[in-house]
Amino acid sequence: MKRKQLTLFLDEKESKIIETVRKKYNPRQYELIKSHITLCREDEIEDIRHIKRNLENLDVYKFVLLTNGLIRFSGGKGLLISIIDKEQKFQKLRELVLQNEVSNPREHIAHITIMHPRNSICDDTKFKEIQNFELPKKLGISKISLIEQEIGKEWKTLKAYELKYKNES
Repeated sequence: MKRKQLTLFLDEKESKIIETVRKKYNPRQYELIKSHITLCREDEIEDIRHIKRNLENLDVYKFVLLTNGLIRFSGGKGLLISIIDKEQKFQKLRELVLQNEVSNPREHIAHITIMHPRNSICDDTKFKEIQNFELPKKLGISKISLIEQEIGKEWKTLKAYELKYKNES
């Protein structure tokens, strides 16, 4: 069985420290997928032809999201980096991608999973250690990737959709 998602992979430079943390504290998830922010889950993009059409016709510029520290979840077992989306750029991007496909998209909060409780456990000691890492404050979002996973295997990128570059002159 295969599943598809839309994701925002982090820039290699911005993700360097995050990848170091993930490799040390969540090696299984590190092997499956690079640092990312999930844009749309598989149940939201079932009519993939329509979604691809929306992606190909996007009129969106590259943008920046700000990080807002570490948050434990799932009874403290999981760990994520919280994202600030004051201008609702992430939510607006979701709406455009899902336009005419999902009439009332659920609110999906942008975040980066550091430790997924499915394959790691964040305890107090690990949490304190991870707090000492200098995690990025800004994340540049420049493309959307359509990815696919055969359950239990590494995620593969099927196609990347570049966001527009805004000339600042």
